[in-house]
Amino acid sequence: MVDFKYLYKGLCGLARAHQANAMAGHLGAAVLAGYFFGEEHHELDSKVFAAIEKELDRIIRGEESFWYDQKRAGITITELFAPFGDEKSDEEQISTIADALSANIGKTRQSGHNVIFASLAIRALRDHPEYATPSIVAGIRKLIEQFNGAGPGRGYYGKQRGWIIGNQAPLEPDDRFPRYDTEQAMAEAVIEQLIGSASVRRQGFGGLFHIINHATGLANLSQYGHKDLARKGLPAHHHHVRLWRSLPDVTAELGELERAEQDPRTPEYWNRTSSVQWSGWLTHRIKTLYGFFSLLHIIEDPEKRKKAEQNFLYLMA
Repeated sequence: MVDFKYLYKGLCGLARAHQANAMAGHLGAAVLAGYFFGEEHHELDSKVFAAIEKELDRIIRGEESFWYDQKRAGITITELFAPFGDEKSDEEQISTIADALSANIGKTRQSGHNVIFASLAIRALRDHPEYATPSIVAGIRKLIEQFNGAGPGRGYYGKQRGWIIGNQAPLEPDDRFPRYDTEQAMAEAVIEQLIGSASVRRQGFGGLFHIINHATGLANLSQYGHKDLARKGLPAHHHHVRLWRSLPDVTAELGELERAEQDPRTPEYWNRTSSVQWSGWLTHRIKTLYGFFSLLHIIEDPEKRKKAEQNFLYLMA
């Protein structure tokens, strides 16, 4: 497994992220996701866990630093992960993170990051309520509140049209992508999108990375006692997918996507330390490694699972 210390480090990173900006939550969220992946796949070779820990250490050291201006924010990435002082925990306060999320979950916010960050924090604190201290809970709540009023993100529509913000994106009619009202239907829709279009080069709205992680966040909310809140977020996820589907194929402009040759659950895969095609990959790879396999557990069809695993490798290259 991944060392337990990373769970607390991830919570600290999330709890201080609001001091920088909402997107700084990527850092703590990735560390939590790395820990949870190890927890859910304890049967893997220990070399895989060692490799993931090295990636988490890279995140904590600040190797992916473009999420915010550290000098302007007055807090470094390494400082985000520093331990808090001793405080008495209060498990009853965990639900206030869900309360904060309730205020913005109804619309697509920055490619679903409000849901992704909150769900990881809630899982960590529900599993280990001894960390539900005033500083950690209040800090995470402040982070989620920063998404109030945030837009859906933006997408790239090719050289002629450029980048367009989500509120102005040219969406297909609803009836071309049926709505879903359960987590199971959402998971099926996401996996079908991955199978059908992972090799298609689109840019924006967080790509399939965030389509997957947004869905996993909603599924985890439901699993950890917030089913009504998760259902409230399904229309926003559906809108997120519609935004992504509206993007054109820009392969001719940006080149064909590559697919990783090895499965990330094998030690051989982890010789790869950077992406040939994706930005922000140090954090996104770890978060989506957790998100994808968590979501895949919901899918019952073994053939569909196999196809999804093959197409997932486009995100791992």
